[in-house]
Parts: sequence; C-alpha cells; structure tokens
Amino acid sequence: MSPTPVSMAVPTAPSGYVWEATTEQVAARYGVPVERIVRFDLNTAAEPPGIALAALATGAFEGGLSEYPPSDYRRLVAAAARRYGVAPYELLVGAGADEVLDIIAKAFLPPGGAAVVPTPSYAMFRVLTDQRGARIVAVPRLGPDRGFAIDAPAVRAAGADASVIWLCSPNNPTGLPEPDRAIATLLHGLRTDAAADGRQAPIVVLDEAYAEFVGTSLVGLRDRYPGLIVVRTVSKAYGLAGLRVGFAIATSEVIAAMEPYRPPGSLSTVSVAVATAAFEDGDWLAPRVAAANAERERLATALVAAGWAPHASVANFLLLPCGSPARAQAVADALLRRGLVPRTFGAGHPLVDHLRLTVRSPEQDDRLIEALGVISTDSRAKAGAAPERSAQGSRAKAPR
Repeated sequence: MSPTPVSMAVPTAPSGYVWEATTEQVAARYGVPVERIVRFDLNTAAEPPGIALAALATGAFEGGLSEYPPSDYRRLVAAAARRYGVAPYELLVGAGADEVLDIIAKAFLPPGGAAVVPTPSYAMFRVLTDQRGARIVAVPRLGPDRGFAIDAPAVRAAGADASVIWLCSPNNPTGLPEPDRAIATLLHGLRTDAAADGRQAPIVVLDEAYAEFVGTSLVGLRDRYPGLIVVRTVSKAYGLAGLRVGFAIATSEVIAAMEPYRPPGSLSTVSVAVATAAFEDGDWLAPRVAAANAERERLATALVAAGWAPHASVANFLLLPCGSPARAQAVADALLRRGLVPRTFGAGHPLVDHLRLTVRSPEQDDRLIEALGVISTDSRAKAGAAPERSAQGSRAKAPR
C-alpha cells in the first residue's frame, strides 16, 4: 500500500514499510486544524474500550514501571490462551502482530528461500520477505466477483518450492474471509504434496487480525497441519492498537523454534497489564464488535446511496472502487483537503484504482459520507452523466 500523499519513501533505504504521514503532517500540508483530522487509513478504532481506561486508572501493574515485565509475560499468556482456547505453550507474544510476523520470517524464511503471497494482501508480507533476502512468489487473487479469494490451486502449486506461505483471512485490504474450507483444503494439499515428494511442507502463516469481526478462527487446524501459525492481535476489534500486543498460535514445536528470535521485554509493563485485563473480562467485546459491524453496514449503505459501490466486507473497513487510478488520487486529495485521510495504493498495486476506508464512529463516518456525497455529485456534474454503478454491491454476501 502506498502512504498518504504527504509521505515520501527514501530511495536508498532497504525494503521496508513506508510510514503513513502523521496527523500533524496531514494538517500542515492541507491547512486543516489538527483536531479535525480523522484517520480512515489505519483500520484502528475511534475510541479505546472502557476496560482499558479502567485498567490504566488503577495503575496496578505487575511490577513497577522502573522494572521490566516478566520475560515470559505469564499472566498475559495465560489470559490469551484461555481466550483463544489453546495451551499456554502454544502461544508466543510479540509487540503487535507485526513483530510476530517478523519473528516468523527470521525463524522460517532463509535468505534465498521463497515465500508465496496471494496478491493483494497485507503489505508487511512482502516487506519481511524482501528483508530476509528471500524471493516473493506473488499469486494473483481471484476477482471481485469471487470475493478476491485466493487461487488455491495456484497457491498450492507455488508452495512446492516455498519455505513460507503468507495468508490473511479476512484479507486486508479486500475485506472478506476465504471461502469455507478453502484454507483447510489447501493445507491438506500442501501436506499431501510434501509427503509425495519426500520433503517438509512449508510453514503456512494465517493472519487473523480481523477474525473477531466474523467470530470464527482456523486455529484448530494446527493439529492437522503442524506447520500452521495463526497470528492474532488486540489492535483491531479490541481497539487497543496503541498497546502493540500480538500473538502467534501454533504447535509447541513451532513455538519453540520461534522463541530464540523473540526480543526480551519488547512489550511494556503497561501493555501487558491492560491487555491482560481486556482478556480476563469476557463480557465487553461482543457488543463492541456488533456495534462495529452495524456501523460498517450503515456506512456502506450510505455510500451506495451517494453513488459509490463499496465491495462487500466483514472487517472494520471498506474497499472503495473509484474507476481509475487518476480518480482514486483525485478523490483521496479531495478527502484530505477536508481532513479525512483515506488509504491509497501506489502505482503498480492491483488496487491502485481503489481507496480503503476505515469504519470509525458514527459522527466521524457522517463526515466521510457527506464528503463523498459532495465529491460524487461534483464528479457527475463534470462528467455530465451519472457514473456507472458496479454490480458488486456493498451488501453482497461474503463467500463462506
């Protein structure tokens, strides 16, 4: 994904994620008061949950702030294991899902190896593969009429020469989960092919950052495919992105192989305490997720009424087709001038003619709806006719 228009990559830098422009940079570039900037580009929540604020208010951290947290994060690991229904020794903690993905790359992706990336998907998969000196095997996803699902036979074929296969379900940035049994069938095929060839099956990483929005997980498949690593986070549905807490869930043997690459004390004492409290109280998350899903549907419906055709989504964002790269850039610029920051996609990206929009609070989403309504009306006036509507409605049923 490309950054917002006020960020710039350093041409001589090694392959890496190009950081988004800060809120202050956007405000300065577009002459908008900083308090009017709304981040529709980061898939974060508008507000943290009350349970996190209560945990911070107590100040009851495990150990003082002058000390490191326990190196095994024992209370957090126990709480997360109960929440995910796994054993504590099947779970590894990292500073956000991104550190977990980095640990996986260090442990299982050797220089000169290959990693399969169904494209488009999460940008860090490519970054981490590049940084390991490994080769990227990009397998195009199926089209929007098929929910941007993985091309499972092509991924299976590419996996014959791969060390790692990066998967994401629900997928970022397209917003839908893989069809029912697609991943289970793929894992079975990969294991069968490896056994027939007398080689080790590739590690399969399944990023489930948005799993809470659909209420399902494929973590149970680790018993049938021991090379499966499921990655979870508190950044999305939990609304705790600022804590930087993520997890790898896998068999004990895979977790043991990752442990040497886990940095000591990468999570703060505060992050450990708040995330633990969030896991130990199980009553608050479901209503929060239900509200987010309802707001996504409200936003999608309003955008359709305003003349847009967002793709179906089960996550906390919508993927908005704009018709052409030039129009996507023009719409992004128009939104930025109103203090609304969309996610854009750079030249060469398969979604360069799209924007990705986070679902935020009703008040913030209303600003977005109003702005896109004006932009749509202006576009129609300039074109002299209404734009063609996509057959892919925002409420189209997700493939299961």
